[in-house]
Amino acid sequence: MTRRKRYSAAFKAKVALEAIREELTTAELAKKYDIHPTMITGWKRSATLNMASAFAGKDAAEPAISDQEVEKLHAKIGQLVVERDLLSAASSLILGTGGKKR
Repeated sequence: MTRRKRYSAAFKAKVALEAIREELTTAELAKKYDIHPTMITGWKRSATLNMASAFAGKDAAEPAISDQEVEKLHAKIGQLVVERDLLSAASSLILGTGGKKR
C-alpha cells in the first residue's frame, strides 16, 4: 500500500497562486507538478476563501479574554487540583499500596 504524499503549505500556496493567475490550465498545472487536478481546484478554493483573513489584522485573529474569565478559569484549575489530590489520597488509603493495584 502506498502512503499519501503530504504537501507543504508553501507548495500548496504556490500552486494555488498559479491557478488563480490562470496562466496555465488546471490540467497543465497538474501535469507540471504531478498532482491531481482536483487537488489544485481545492487548494485554489481554499486560498480564495481564506484570503480575507490575511488582511483582517491581529484583533480578528486573537479573541480577547477578559480578566474576569481568567480569574474564573484560575479558580476552576484550583478546584480541580484539590479534587485530584483528594482522590489520590483516598485511593492510596483504599488500596493500601500508594494508589497502585496489586
